[in-house]
Amino acid sequence: MKQVFSFSEEEACEDPFLQFESWYRQYIESGASNHNAVFLGTASAKGQVSVRTVFVKEYGRDGFCFFTNINSRKAMHLAANPRAAMLFYWPVHARQVRIEGDVSLLPEEKAAEYFATRPRESQIGAWASTQSSVIPDRKHLEGRYDLFNQLFKGKPVEKPSYWGGYMLTPNYYEFWQEREYRLHDRITYTRKKDEWLKERLAP
Repeated sequence: MKQVFSFSEEEACEDPFLQFESWYRQYIESGASNHNAVFLGTASAKGQVSVRTVFVKEYGRDGFCFFTNINSRKAMHLAANPRAAMLFYWPVHARQVRIEGDVSLLPEEKAAEYFATRPRESQIGAWASTQSSVIPDRKHLEGRYDLFNQLFKGKPVEKPSYWGGYMLTPNYYEFWQEREYRLHDRITYTRKKDEWLKERLAP
């Protein structure tokens, strides 16, 4: 039988980060894979919206960090319009968390520090892929991978200059809990200067 969850204002922490941490830890403990996968929505300067899945590699009170090619489509969007939205969807508990905020480029040393922890194959893949650009075929991509694999043979793989990280600093959270009859629980937090305003929304 499907477990039924609920989420009330009384249960919700006053601090949205602590509430996120609670739900996130519960999802990790469920044993679900790709617990740090998140849908990232960005928009161009003209308002063209695009969504894709990225992995949050670090998070804390200051924000949620992800890494990518800074010549990619998402990076071009963020350069022109440095705001974004994230959506974590956790079906095990029938929950989702929406986060909106401003996005900033992480310091170069932070990106280099994380790049050094990636599997070697992924490091070489970052050199091989000119992310979001048109390429002729799969063979072209695999050829570039083989090329850089040879270039870095027997030595550490350097971080490409066009690879970096971003941090989304939240100004809005929404915690959504599925309920019967589509009468879902929705608790939001909106930043008001140095405080968070907590409210319930109709489903």
